[in-house]
Amino acid sequence: MMLAIGLLFSLPVVSLPAVAQQEEQALVDRATLAVQELMSTGDMTADAIGFLQRARAVMVCPRVFRAGFILGGEGGSCVLVGRDGAGSWSSPAFYGLASGSIGLQIGVQDAMVAMMIMSDRGLQAIMDSQFKVGADASLVFATIGGGIQGSTTAAAGADIVAIAKSRGLFAGVSLSGSVLSYRPNSARAYYGRDHAARQIVVAMEAHNPGADPLRAMLLRYGAR
Repeated sequence: MMLAIGLLFSLPVVSLPAVAQQEEQALVDRATLAVQELMSTGDMTADAIGFLQRARAVMVCPRVFRAGFILGGEGGSCVLVGRDGAGSWSSPAFYGLASGSIGLQIGVQDAMVAMMIMSDRGLQAIMDSQFKVGADASLVFATIGGGIQGSTTAAAGADIVAIAKSRGLFAGVSLSGSVLSYRPNSARAYYGRDHAARQIVVAMEAHNPGADPLRAMLLRYGAR
């Protein structure tokens, strides 16, 4: 019995914040791979890179999934990264995407999504604690890709342009009605203190070296 107790106390202790930070780092790593995939393969990459090069910020959702036709529930975890006037990218702010019906094409169960935020107006709206796609009539939201809803030409004047890819192919996606919610607990776990989304994305007051590969990937494809 005493031996068992001794072994128990000798086990390494992993704190809850450390575990949470590992989860957020895994999301950032997946977002890095998603940017590479979206910008490097397929017939829409030139359009995607063009929008990224002009974007004020980008929201990357490495996996948006649909739970099933009966439940009709979709969602995913996302990161928002902003760019300053000199072209440097911020560390990520963490968001959740949820909706009763995101409207992926029939047969598409999951996709990676990038939302290029083209204007300061779009960025200010999306940094609210909750942002509902399509609810603000003053914002122009467009999608490009397979089953395209907004053509590349029409998307040129949009505040937010979304592109999605599933199983290596660009997919049509309708995000209307989806809600993006900021996750302050994730920011606290990743940066070690509380930060508002604006502090991370616009003021660039937070930094974690684990996000450097994501920032480098965005700089690689999104350099102006």
